Amino acid sequence: MENGKVSPLGYESATAQDRRKSSAVNPQLLEGELFDDRYETTKRGLKSRHAQMIAIGGTMGTGLFVSTGQTLAYGGPAFILGSFCLMSFLIWCIITAITEVAAYLPTPGSSMNLFGYRYVSRSMGFAMGWLYFYSLGILVPYEITAAGLVIDYWKPPVNIGVWITIMAIVIIGLNALPVRFYGETEFWFASTKVIMVCGLLLVSFVIFLGGGPNHDRLGFRYWHDPGAANTYLASGNTGRFIALLYTWALAAFPFTFAPELVVVTGGEMENPRHNLPIAARRYIFRLLFFYIGTVLAIGCIVPSNDPDLTDGGAGAGSSPYVIGIKRAGIKVLPSIINAGIIISAWSAGNSFLYLSSRSLYSLALSGNAPSFFKACTKGGVPYRAVIASSLFAALAYLNVGDSASKVFNWFVALTNTSGFISWICCCIVYLRFRKACRAQQVDVPYHSRIQPWGAWFALFCFTILLLINGFTVFWPKNWSAATFLTDYIGIPIFVAIYVGHRIYARHDPWAHDPLEVDLMTGLPQVIAEEKPKKQYSSRPRAIVASIWE
Repeated sequence: MENGKVSPLGYESATAQDRRKSSAVNPQLLEGELFDDRYETTKRGLKSRHAQMIAIGGTMGTGLFVSTGQTLAYGGPAFILGSFCLMSFLIWCIITAITEVAAYLPTPGSSMNLFGYRYVSRSMGFAMGWLYFYSLGILVPYEITAAGLVIDYWKPPVNIGVWITIMAIVIIGLNALPVRFYGETEFWFASTKVIMVCGLLLVSFVIFLGGGPNHDRLGFRYWHDPGAANTYLASGNTGRFIALLYTWALAAFPFTFAPELVVVTGGEMENPRHNLPIAARRYIFRLLFFYIGTVLAIGCIVPSNDPDLTDGGAGAGSSPYVIGIKRAGIKVLPSIINAGIIISAWSAGNSFLYLSSRSLYSLALSGNAPSFFKACTKGGVPYRAVIASSLFAALAYLNVGDSASKVFNWFVALTNTSGFISWICCCIVYLRFRKACRAQQVDVPYHSRIQPWGAWFALFCFTILLLINGFTVFWPKNWSAATFLTDYIGIPIFVAIYVGHRIYARHDPWAHDPLEVDLMTGLPQVIAEEKPKKQYSSRPRAIVASIWE
């Protein structure tokens, strides 16, 4: 170990200790009371297999299985494929960056807003935390309602409000149980989604080769007619450029808040300093197989001008997989796919409620929310935070009335903007954390080769996406004050929260001095909770056991 460094196990050299004693550490940095003996804390009940499967499919819901149809309709198969490839690379940059941050110090309440508080400023942590709380809370009723709308495929004689109630009760009930139950249900939910995507890709390949009941060999027919790239709002190259930008912005929705879920599980995961990097390294397979594979498949089995993709122009319509399989003459499979989509929406809603409640809990730990929300059950459930986040589920009932659904769409647009803001902040947090580690000569247990250049590139791209999200409203004859507000209101809301706290904490620096960033509070506890790694032989049974655990 070099003089003045902290090893991956968290032990300091004498030089580092002397420097830390001599530096004027801001006492407000330790104000969060991460280990407050007056309250129970969350428990490390997530096993490695839970973490791996949650990372693969935790937030994979209607954004991937339904809204991709609308994206295909606007951009065409070439533009949606290119947009998803670029988005997948940007998300890979985000996941590797924030895993480096989270794997170093995964304390209870682990979340990007807690890391923003510790490594950037109190105001950053405050603004990010409340952004996550309301944005993720709004996504819960979105997924519940989307599942209810998919149920309408069978035209049941039951009001959608009944399905909304049933799904909300189950999601809230699962989050009220100890985290090991959340991990177990998400393991099976995500496993179902993985199996479904694998099956859909296989069926798409069969249809591609003409193996459907109608024996129509599609190949890349729809790349030629109606075409690989669409135009939007204009003709020629201008229209194609607008379609490309709009497709890129729409392609972000299926990825929204997916990387942040991996970080949040670190606070309740067994051996997080070991298991988080494993989840990050395997994340690339999720991006390549599930996201890029999906859009490549739907671009081959569904023409981009099919009116069912956009419900006749009204918005996101049926799943493109369902449309493509129906066009191939397969009759029973669409109902099975819709059942899988309902499970996916249920699972994603479950994950979003988990994320929202843990964001509020970490806000309380960092002193940016009332300590009232620190309270946990003996099983480690922050029940007051769960109750507060569950209140958002009532917004799902807005969709029972047709006119009220416009209000709900406003909330969804707000969430889209929040995703871009979150990823911009994640890049900032990572860059400040990296600067602090270098200044204090601290080693981290995980580092990606694409960093820090990946973070800088993602920061640039997501800033562009934030500005062009909803840019089509400025096109002649397309102006709408309501649409403008829904697409951009998230920016001033976040700025108002941040600036408001900056005024309150006006004596704080804009960013902590790298030498004064607190890189130690909670590290001994995290190290003490680490369990020794099990050693497995090369036998098949041992290999299966290592994967299962």
